[in-house]
Amino acid sequence: MNYREHDPPHFHAWYSGREGTVSLRDGTVQGDLPRRVVALLLEWLQLHRAELEDNWRRARLGEQLLQIEPLE
Repeated sequence: MNYREHDPPHFHAWYSGREGTVSLRDGTVQGDLPRRVVALLLEWLQLHRAELEDNWRRARLGEQLLQIEPLE
């Protein structure tokens, strides 16, 4: 996420030279990511949806984003 992001709320993910975007609203994933990576991203989204939504708001306001814990 960055301050120039556009609606709908989403985040970007990169894995091994491949990229995707994940919708915060419904978990739709677009891009070229392997299925296993998509499953991990969706798990992370479910665990941290409130934090991601807060960071989306911050990005839109040009504020510093807060760090979100990775999956363990």
